[in-house]
Amino acid sequence: MNRWKGRTALVTGASAGIGAVIAKELVRHGMKVVGCARNVEKIQQLAEECKKADCAGSLIPMKCDLTNPEEIQSMFSAIKQQLKGVDVCINNAGLANAEPLLTGKTSGWKNMLDVNVLALSICAREAYQSMKERSVDDGHIINLNSMCGHRILPNADIHFYTATKYAVTALTEGLRQELREAKTHIRATCISPGLVETEFAPRLYSQDPVKAANIYSHYKALEAIDIANAVVYVLSAPPHVQIGDIQMRSSEQVT
Repeated sequence: MNRWKGRTALVTGASAGIGAVIAKELVRHGMKVVGCARNVEKIQQLAEECKKADCAGSLIPMKCDLTNPEEIQSMFSAIKQQLKGVDVCINNAGLANAEPLLTGKTSGWKNMLDVNVLALSICAREAYQSMKERSVDDGHIINLNSMCGHRILPNADIHFYTATKYAVTALTEGLRQELREAKTHIRATCISPGLVETEFAPRLYSQDPVKAANIYSHYKALEAIDIANAVVYVLSAPPHVQIGDIQMRSSEQVT
């Protein structure tokens, strides 16, 4: 990770869960990390924690609603002005709404598409453009995917969410191919966890706390730090090594 010290990473959805832990780990490794979310106050608290822990890097909170393309563009403009640009882009933000294919609300589907697919694609594009204009040839774009991007579970509540994660699988490989065609050494990777104990289930089943809690009651799920460690592993790989996807799940998870 030494080559990343002092360089800039963007982590979307950094206010809680996996994103917050990834941001903290990258700061610990000496990176300047822009953490974005709608709830910027939580990132500000995390930034203070990093300062008190005397981390080698720094965390810069930025407020951004990823469902709004104009706000994403404004965020990248602010990063360019304050930090020159992005060297690592970690598209962590994602969400699931319990909206089945036969009965789900269009608004819920659109919300998932806006965050899980469109915002991810816009951030990847803008990160690449930032790298290109500064002749950064060793940058990295990491998309937080899911095991749902590789198989379909018999759970109607997450079928549309699963479709967005299949999109992330395709987008990451497409990105890798386009980066090769552009004759650059910028790399693209996705990380596909199984069940991780975060705010994901409570948000998915916000109207049914018992159902949300039950999801984590059957076995020991992955923790956010496990995903952060995978991110560090990917970034630590030698420049000639292209890691396409890391699929990981709890040793007790069946599907």
